[in-house]
Amino acid sequence: MSKRDYYEVLGVDRSTDEKDIKKAYRRVAMKYHPDRNPDDPDADAKFKEATEAYDVLMNKEKRAAYDQFGHAGVDPNMGGGGFGGGSFSDIFGDVFGDIFGGGGGRGRGGPQRGSDLRYTLDITLEDAVRGTTVEIRVPTLASCEECDGSGAKKGSSPVTCNTCGGMGQVRMQQGLFAVQQTCPSCRGRGKTISDPCRSCHGQGRVEKSKTLSVKVPPGVDTGDRIRLSGEGEAGPDGGPPGDLFVQMSVRQHPIFERDGKNLYCEVPITFVDAALGGELEVPTLDGRVKLKIPAETQTGKLFRLRGKGVKPVRGGSVGDLLCRAVVETPVNLSKKQKELLKEFQDSLGQGGGSQSPRQSSWFEGVKNFFEDMKP
Repeated sequence: MSKRDYYEVLGVDRSTDEKDIKKAYRRVAMKYHPDRNPDDPDADAKFKEATEAYDVLMNKEKRAAYDQFGHAGVDPNMGGGGFGGGSFSDIFGDVFGDIFGGGGGRGRGGPQRGSDLRYTLDITLEDAVRGTTVEIRVPTLASCEECDGSGAKKGSSPVTCNTCGGMGQVRMQQGLFAVQQTCPSCRGRGKTISDPCRSCHGQGRVEKSKTLSVKVPPGVDTGDRIRLSGEGEAGPDGGPPGDLFVQMSVRQHPIFERDGKNLYCEVPITFVDAALGGELEVPTLDGRVKLKIPAETQTGKLFRLRGKGVKPVRGGSVGDLLCRAVVETPVNLSKKQKELLKEFQDSLGQGGGSQSPRQSSWFEGVKNFFEDMKP
């Protein structure tokens, strides 16, 4: 039975580099591995075929011979290199090492980095807009000072784990399938401690609170984060610390509401000022300003005060303050005031006429609505 083209087996072309050949082999090997396909009688043959193709195409000399002479160039019965230049476990460990914790012969990585921390900082709208400096107290895991993060009692040191030889992992061979797992003796540290530190009980880290000064830039908003590099938890076994992320949470303001770089507020105006016009003071984050109310102002009208909003933290123009007019209905009227209002209402005539255009158009709409409902 003739063999299939090795490039076809892995689903790559002849110009594919070694990195993509490795990816292709991993995909095919995972698909046809016998342990994952116990009911497929062809899986074992396809798996071995893919492994053979990978062995040839990842070897520069064998690949050159295969490209020139085909299968004859790598057939040991015909003087070629043949399959078997490396054991299957070597190939499998090389390709799948990043999944199962590293291939054979590779040592452990450097000390593990500590965890990142998050702190929610509650600030006022004024501080968010203008910027401020705040001191915060953060609970964290810090490197033990007594043992300098080693976990061993002062004067002693951790020793290399006898089980894994300092690798932090042990390799288990199950037929063709090789798996690496965390060493049960040292729990992946690669070292064991016979005489642990009394302060940290061999952990190398202790619970501690620290006070930090956080500079909040002007323009931040809820959800923005400030990164304090190296202020997170200390890494195990003397590893580098993680980072601290301070997340902003801006409190609700009694007057202003923020939307991006703009501020909004409601301004109550009297019935008289709405009808005749007037002038009143409105608050801004920079102080009070005069707002001119034109005659015949209706509820909902927006007045824009340019440049009285927020300058975005990431740059850009300053936003505006938009004031929404709310016409306030008089309450607790005296008898005389009620009589005057009744007199005023009578002077407008039935329905208000031209003095109440919205009311007139509304009643006209209602009238048309009921007319349309008639059969």
